[in-house]
Amino acid sequence: MSKIILVIAAHPDDEVLGCAGTMAKHVDCGDSVHVLFMTDGVGSRNTISDKDIKIRQMAAQRVSEVLGLASTIFFTFPDNQMDTIPMLNVVKSIEDIISKLQPELIYTHHIGDLNIDHQVTHKAVMTACRPEPEFCVKEIYSFEVLSSTEWQTPGLNVFTPNMFIDITKYINIKRDLLGIYTKEMRRAPHSRSIENILQLNSLRGNSVGLNYAEAFSILRKIN
Repeated sequence: MSKIILVIAAHPDDEVLGCAGTMAKHVDCGDSVHVLFMTDGVGSRNTISDKDIKIRQMAAQRVSEVLGLASTIFFTFPDNQMDTIPMLNVVKSIEDIISKLQPELIYTHHIGDLNIDHQVTHKAVMTACRPEPEFCVKEIYSFEVLSSTEWQTPGLNVFTPNMFIDITKYINIKRDLLGIYTKEMRRAPHSRSIENILQLNSLRGNSVGLNYAEAFSILRKIN
C-alpha cells in the first residue's frame, strides 16, 4: 500500500543532500512524496536579490519535477535566523501542513547539525509530532547534511545512524539532482562537493554491505 511521505527541510538543497535517493525510491514504489522548505536558503547572504531567491526556488521545483514529487511547499521564515522566530509560530506552521497532508512518515534534520535552521526545524517537527491518539505520523527519521552534520562541535549530539536505505539503483539520479543545485555545490576538496557527497553514500552503503546507501537515525517508529 502506498504511503504519504513528508520531507521537512530548512533550505532548498538539504532534501537532496540528505535523502534524494530515498525520495526517488519512495516515488518508484508508488508513494506520494511532499517536500516542505522552511526558508529560501539564501536570504542571509551579504548580496542577495529576488532573482537569487527565484533561482533557488526554481532549482527546487526542477528537483521536484525530476523526482515526480506530489508537492513542493515554500515557507518564508528568515534564512539562518529561524531562532529569532517564536517556536510556537514555527510549530503551528508545520502542524497546518501535517493536518492537511496527513503524512505517515517524516524525514527531517538531525538535532545536532551546526546550522541553526536545521536545529530549529528538527525541534519544531518533533513538537508538531507530539504523540496523540490517532495521530497520522507513525515514523520519523533524521538525515545527515554534509557541511552541517559533521561540522558540529566534536562529541556534541553526534549523528549515529541506525537505519540504512539502499539507493544503489538511484545514485545516478542523486548525482543529477545535486547538479541542479550547482550554485550550492563546492569544488573538491570540500565537504559539500558532489564527489564527497557520493563518497559518503558509498561509505554508508559499504558499511552495511551495499554499494550506496543513505543513512538515518530512527526518531520514532510505531508498528
